[in-house]
Amino acid sequence: MHTEPRWITTPLTEELLRGALDLERTGRGVLPHRLPARARAQCADGQLALAESQPSGVRLAFRTRATAVELDTLPTKRVYVGAPPRPDGVYDLLVDGLPSGRARVAGGNTLTIDLATGAAEHRPGPPGTLRFTDLPDRVKDVEIWLPHNETTELLALRTDAPVEPVPDRGRAVWLHHGSSISHGSDAASPTTTWPALAARLAGVELINLGLSGSALLDPFTARAIRDTPADLISLKIGINLVNTDLMRLRAFTPAVHGFLDTIREGHPTTPLLVVSPLLCPLHEDTPGPSAPDLGGLGTGHLRFVALGDPAERAAGKLTLGVIRDELARIVAQRSADDPHLHHLDGRDLYGEQDFAELPLPDGLHPDAAAHRRIGERFAELAFSLDGFAPGSVPKATAPRP
Repeated sequence: MHTEPRWITTPLTEELLRGALDLERTGRGVLPHRLPARARAQCADGQLALAESQPSGVRLAFRTRATAVELDTLPTKRVYVGAPPRPDGVYDLLVDGLPSGRARVAGGNTLTIDLATGAAEHRPGPPGTLRFTDLPDRVKDVEIWLPHNETTELLALRTDAPVEPVPDRGRAVWLHHGSSISHGSDAASPTTTWPALAARLAGVELINLGLSGSALLDPFTARAIRDTPADLISLKIGINLVNTDLMRLRAFTPAVHGFLDTIREGHPTTPLLVVSPLLCPLHEDTPGPSAPDLGGLGTGHLRFVALGDPAERAAGKLTLGVIRDELARIVAQRSADDPHLHHLDGRDLYGEQDFAELPLPDGLHPDAAAHRRIGERFAELAFSLDGFAPGSVPKATAPRP
């Protein structure tokens, strides 16, 4: 005879969450943020607010004998005017580090976005519940990775056995910052974004500050990185600066130096890897901005086009080629006095041969197969660099404020 589990409700606290820099208390529960409140207060951009509240890399982590787990959440779904409905966000379950289940939550709030005008409308909706059952009846480490592309308010955690935080495994903490590609773009699930894949292959704890559309050398992001304990830090810089047409070369160079200087205030000797842009033919030699081509939106085939003119490079407009050359020069200059600073050409992660085999479906973002390749390449190339390999660095202590 089937009987319902006797549920134990466990408060959702910072001790049970990995990968979030802030936990906002709401009227119903808690909302994980990937930027601290002070950083969020310094920028009113809606794109940034949406990106940092989408919990890429954020996961619940606990130790338990429970064989059944329930999680109540209130997701916020994105709806694009004129486009087919997006699939519900994915929750990935890991048991002792191994993939052990996948779930979705229907319902939730909706954020309707008009790509033609930029207008957005928020409508409240009902929460939902995901359930994982038939888990191994033994003490085990459980992780529930939240949807990387769906803002997720956590309301209640229930299990049929007590829960405690996962003890420190002694793993190195890797903090990565980048654009929508690092955020997860078109990855299949939260554990298959390229940073999550690379972290699992290297055996490191991930803090993912990939911020869709918002890797823009913002000072508040540099301060957030400065103030976050980490053993390894990587920065993938470039594509957002081109596709927003945010700055010229004259501003870019000192902005990169300033970003690195701020991080070094809190992490003076932490291994720091600067990664230049992946190959993206759209902007290799053509400046931004880029814009969506809405012609195929109704069938779900969004593509992007470059609006800049290659001749504008002479006036200092940025392209991916210009940025790669300048990042290599900056790192070479700084590394003379900073032996813990490293450089990786993004085309070693995804280059011309990869594009021929796994083209970017919308012109900007890799698909699920390309995410896997990039993650495997990063684990192989970056985490084997002399001075950046996880086993070669001491565990971090809290950096100076």
